[in-house]
Amino acid sequence: MDDQRAPQRGGHPWSGGRRRPRGPRRGPRGGGPPMLRGWAEGERGARLPVRSTAAVTFVVLFGTAFARHGQPDRTSLGPLGWLLLVLACATLLARHRHPVATAYVVAGAVLVYLGAGYPYGPVLLTCAVAVFAAIVAGRRRAAWGAAAMLWAGHVLVAHWLYRWLPPPGDHAGGWIGETALAAWALAVLAASELLRARREQWARERRERAEAEARRRDEERLRIARELHDVLAHSLSVVNVQAGVGLALLDSDPEQARTALATIKTASKEALGEVRQVLDTLRTAGDAPRAPAPGLDRLPELAEQAAGAGLHVETRTEGTPYRLPPGADLAAFRVVQEALTNVVRHSGSRTASVLIRYRPDAVELRVDDAGPPTGVEAGGSGNGLTGMRERAAALGGRVEAGPRDDGGFRVRVTLPVRGRTHP
Repeated sequence: MDDQRAPQRGGHPWSGGRRRPRGPRRGPRGGGPPMLRGWAEGERGARLPVRSTAAVTFVVLFGTAFARHGQPDRTSLGPLGWLLLVLACATLLARHRHPVATAYVVAGAVLVYLGAGYPYGPVLLTCAVAVFAAIVAGRRRAAWGAAAMLWAGHVLVAHWLYRWLPPPGDHAGGWIGETALAAWALAVLAASELLRARREQWARERRERAEAEARRRDEERLRIARELHDVLAHSLSVVNVQAGVGLALLDSDPEQARTALATIKTASKEALGEVRQVLDTLRTAGDAPRAPAPGLDRLPELAEQAAGAGLHVETRTEGTPYRLPPGADLAAFRVVQEALTNVVRHSGSRTASVLIRYRPDAVELRVDDAGPPTGVEAGGSGNGLTGMRERAAALGGRVEAGPRDDGGFRVRVTLPVRGRTHP
């Protein structure tokens, strides 16, 4: 739970100078085209778009049957004409799984339909749907190529091949119609591009929200882990020391052993209360905490607990005290608690000093012990100083920890203070 103090090549055993905190693990990098890859893959894995294709087919078939009555100069719809209409509509079923092939097959079927002289009408709607699906799927080149192929083929049919194609006696089309067709195609392409960009933006926003939520969950888990570490490390250190004292004095000094057991009971009770308070944060969101978070106002209790473990703590204050914001107050208390826990577990000194220096824009905490390190394996996890640094970094502060020239150890923490209030 706390940092090891075993000797390491001239450095102080639990200075942590040679331990680098691990950064957050990065997930696998996701590749893919800049288009809406996730949407396209999702659509390809989904069922066929039967309903939308059926609606388009209904509009195209019945619309064409109605439109032919106003175009007596065009070729009458026969089996081939209906087959081409059905082919263009049916191909749209594959527009999500095979957008490129769909765009070109539909454009080709429509071009053959118009080249055969059949009536104009909603048949062009099939091209619009196919082009739209290709652009949204990220196949922009295929979409623009299919639209260009349709327009260029229609120009070729209307201004050159009409002499040899039905209906008989047809004449060259006007360029106003070609311009209108080109404008319609550009409008469809532009609308598809706009919607593709919006879909891409929506997908990016959803992904960012999911990542932010995951970060919040990770930060909350880390915060709870730090709280549990600090509470259990300190309390179990006191219990461990007093249990050793009780066992050593059980026969020779039963009264002192009784005192040690009473200290164990008190420390374990306080630890259970703090653990319960930490776990309360896992309840339903919006529930208020049942007890206030600890702060520097509980420093005397901390010193009393350390005294129960055989450590005498001297506290000093410099500057004009003021009430810290809740987050800074909790971080300051936990840092002092962890520093004293490390003294109990790893230092041969039975005294420690705690200095709290109040500055206008920050509070500085300094915990010193005279040492020397015991060099005894304490069974900790080595996360004590890492947790201190994480707490301070979350508030924009810093932690300096290392051996002193006289063989002791010092922990200095600076926490910036914003929005402070005087008591």
